[in-house]
Amino acid sequence: MWDYFKLAGLGLLALFAAIGANFARDLAYQVNALTVMLAAGIAFLYVLRTAGDPRPDLRHEYFDSVIRAGAIATAFWGVVGFLVGVVIASQLAFPQLNFEFLQGYGNFGRLRPLHTSAVIFAFGGNALIMSSFYIVQRTSAARLFGGSLGWFVFWGWQLVIVLAATGYVLGASQGKEYAEPVWYVDILITVVWVAFLIAFMGTLLRRKEPHIYVANWFLLSMILTVAMLHLVNNAAIPVSVFGSAQVQLFAGVQDAMVQWWYGHNAVGFFLTAGFLGMMYYFVPKQVERPVYSYKLSIIHFWALIFLYIWAGPHHLHYTALPDWASTLGMVFSVILWMPSWGGMINGLMTLSGAWDKLRTDPIIRMMVVSIGFYGMSTFEGPMMSIKAVNSLSHYTDWTIGHVHSGALGWNGMITFGVLYFLVPRLWNRDGLYSLKLVNWHFWLATIGIVLYASAMWVTGIMEGLMWREVDANGFLVNAFADTVAAKFPMYVVRAAGGLMYLSGALIMCWNLWMTVRAQPYRVNAHAAVPAE
Repeated sequence: MWDYFKLAGLGLLALFAAIGANFARDLAYQVNALTVMLAAGIAFLYVLRTAGDPRPDLRHEYFDSVIRAGAIATAFWGVVGFLVGVVIASQLAFPQLNFEFLQGYGNFGRLRPLHTSAVIFAFGGNALIMSSFYIVQRTSAARLFGGSLGWFVFWGWQLVIVLAATGYVLGASQGKEYAEPVWYVDILITVVWVAFLIAFMGTLLRRKEPHIYVANWFLLSMILTVAMLHLVNNAAIPVSVFGSAQVQLFAGVQDAMVQWWYGHNAVGFFLTAGFLGMMYYFVPKQVERPVYSYKLSIIHFWALIFLYIWAGPHHLHYTALPDWASTLGMVFSVILWMPSWGGMINGLMTLSGAWDKLRTDPIIRMMVVSIGFYGMSTFEGPMMSIKAVNSLSHYTDWTIGHVHSGALGWNGMITFGVLYFLVPRLWNRDGLYSLKLVNWHFWLATIGIVLYASAMWVTGIMEGLMWREVDANGFLVNAFADTVAAKFPMYVVRAAGGLMYLSGALIMCWNLWMTVRAQPYRVNAHAAVPAE
């Protein structure tokens, strides 16, 4: 009976999408409607083909098929996001690469939001969903709640990514810092994210292990807070149900305040709390030692989630925002440095008694470097929030260097380590195809990050100093074009660093593919055993 409800829902969705495509007022809406119609049609045919088939009893096995799909999607979207990043970095160094024959669809202005969303929400989002489903099952000794709900979350998130990406390229977004997608994609994001919460919470509620491991605390805080951030920041009224245009509920300085409350907490919870959940599970598992201090992990959790939510206004120093609000954000940002480093120390000290594994295990090396970048970024961020520093750094490439040292170093490297950990286990293979290739990936990625971040630090500080340089009469010495010309060598270095990082990711994909294809099988590990 449930299959027939699915068929009816998918059929109605395809019908509404077809009507929307017919009455569309803009190209982006039309393309998105056709995409939804195609996706609903494919899902309809799949459900129709399998309707009435007997369902095997899988209650005593972990739901790992959706995690395998998540691992593939994480690697795929990572390569896509890194590739677009290399393209736009090259466009900044060589403007001739903004090809005119693409009618504007391939220029920096369209590709930059595509890169941002592909790396954060496609690569990072799939990594978080995949890891959450793996961790919550293993630490609860229970199958993922909701039956096929996990597949709805996975495929719904892929549809969100495709709709948002095509919208950005075709010029449909909210036009904010993170270029949030338009109203109908926001609705789909809400539905998928609520399903994600239900699957995660349902698994926790029927756990066989009485204790809720701290990784799940971080992951649950990420899911709940991101839901709240999304609903408030993306509140808008559509101009028409057949177009992507919308009217924001907030405007002016209120919109800026809400945007950076959202923006910094997207960093704080999506890119920090969620990935800390990954760190607290996968680092001890790879090292084969318990987390250094469980008490410290709890202190880290409560301090982080209380302090991070207040830090956003530090992005708005010297603007129309009231001074007390930006000062409040600065104070909480500086305080935030302490629990952040507490978490870093906890992660690194988990290797106590096993430091020798750094010489022989490149996966551990990758995880340790990611924790190091987490510590560096969570020191640099509070320092840059201080008004005296911010007056030099803001609006310069120093901020870009800071963001990418965190995103590539912390989020990227921990995700690579997790993929190397998971793939042999998810496909029941006897280890990775090549640890030597992991080592190559490690060094390419690490050197690429250093080149990228250091180039942006140099050019950012130079840029800030050139902007504030005045002559004896108090007039500015440098025109804006002078700073652009002076940055050229560093922009080339940045593109080279990004290319190295992309090369490492391609090596990883080859290594993981060969692991699945060529490595011998090992004993089945999908049965729901006592919590790990």
